[in-house]
Formats: sequence, C-alpha cells, structure tokens
Amino acid sequence: MELSDLRIFAAVARAGGITRAAAELHTVQSSVSARVAGLERELGATLLRRHARGVTLTAAGEQFLDYARRITALADEAVRIARDETPCGPLRIGAMETTAGIRLPPVLEAYTAAWPEVDLSVLTGPTDALVAQVKDHALDGALVAGPVGDRELHEEEIFTEELAVITAARHCDLDDALHIPRLLVFRAGCSYRRRLESVARARGAEPKILEYGSAEGILGCVAAGLGITMLPRELVERSGLRHRLRLHRATPVPTVFIRRRDGQATTALEEFARHLRETREPGSPQIAS
Repeated sequence: MELSDLRIFAAVARAGGITRAAAELHTVQSSVSARVAGLERELGATLLRRHARGVTLTAAGEQFLDYARRITALADEAVRIARDETPCGPLRIGAMETTAGIRLPPVLEAYTAAWPEVDLSVLTGPTDALVAQVKDHALDGALVAGPVGDRELHEEEIFTEELAVITAARHCDLDDALHIPRLLVFRAGCSYRRRLESVARARGAEPKILEYGSAEGILGCVAAGLGITMLPRELVERSGLRHRLRLHRATPVPTVFIRRRDGQATTALEEFARHLRETREPGSPQIAS
C-alpha cells in the first residue's frame, strides 16, 4: 500500500468525485480511477460508490478514510520532524474571526518577521469547526473559545475576552432589546452564538436566528435596530459604529490555543505558541489543561 494511494483516495473523498480530485491533484482522471481501483483490489473492499454526480463513501470507505488521514498525517509529521532544525515549512493555524481581527495581527507580524521561512496560513471559522479540523489534522493549532475539554487536545489559555450583549444605542435595557426577536450571529458552531441564545432563552425569548459572515456586517445591522448580538467588547470599542451601539455586560470567556496531544509539535508550531504567550495578559494562567 503506497502513501500516494492513500492521498489520492483522501482527495477523492474530500472532492466528492474522481474528476474534481484529478483537477485538485493536477493529474488525469484515468490515473486517479486506476489508483483507487488498485487500492480497492488490494484491500478486498469497495471504498466508493460511483454515480452520476460523483462518488460517495461506502461504510468501509468511511472507516478507511479515517485511517488514511491519520497515516498520511503521521508521514507528513515524520518528514517535518526529520527536517525540523529551524522553523520552516507549512503551518496551518485556525482562529475565530473576532480573534483574527483584534488579537492576531501583532502576533502574526512578529512571527512572520522572526521566521520568514514558515509558510503560515490562517483559516477563520466558528469554534466547533476549528476544533474538528485540529482533531482531523487539517489544522496544526487553533484559537477557539474555551474551555474545550477534549481529551485528544492540549489547550492553553491565551486571552480573556469580555463578551457583551450588543444592542442599538436606543435600548437602555437588555430586556427591552429582547423584545426584538432576532439574534444576529455567525453560523452554527460559534460559541458566542450559543451563549447569546442561552441569554435570550433564560429571559423567556424564542428569537429568530439571522446568520452573517462578518462581524462588521453583524454590527451594522445591530446599529440599524434589526436585532442583537454578542461579541467581544474590544471589537465593538474599535468599530466605527460604536456611537450607534450599546453594550450590556456579560461574562468573561477564555480564548484557548488548542493542538493535538498525540502529535510531536514542530518548531514552527512551538514558536507560534511562544509568540502567543508573549501577548498573554498579565495574570493569565499558563496552562489550561
């Protein structure tokens, strides 16, 4: 069984089709088909169901995909460790959009200046999606709302965000604002969204959920009186819409840096974690778990 076969199979599963995977891998469709068919013969199992729209995984394919991802991730890690004298190569970091906007810029500036040979990429998304991608080896680490409390992950508290329920400026009282039955939030999986939904329901509201792709879009609609949201206070204080918004105090929430426990951290990842620690607020704990 070749590592390249596992990578091709994982690409087909990810793309949902032979043709799309071939384009992603910069090869021809016939080569991808032949490699997957050869893998199935070697395993004595059907991994994919072919149909007009592409392919879907069989039950055996679902199980094998997890192993294929883990094996290729370990192989990549072994290569990185063997070459890992100084920080270099790819480093994939995830962050909540709000964290990427208000906390990461000075960290990224210092890190890229110190280690220009690292091919750093940053992916933003909601906490649940980032946690899943770290566990699946798609990300090396991520900044998410904590605590996460997952045994597969090491988490370290880096920042503390003071979350605020945010309304249009005319709403002096939060209960008054909750009469507007709309919560303006990021997509499902966002920790801040879950907290806001809990606040609303604790006050007897059953609001309508409106999803947005950016914090500024959310704040603009809140300022226009379309609903309420929950975001870090510092993000709102920096917004050009601040004068049209009112902040209602909520509880502080830690932002933690997560990574897998079972992987050997590269020097690139260790150095990134060190740069994060250097920005930690005074008095913050060193290790969360």
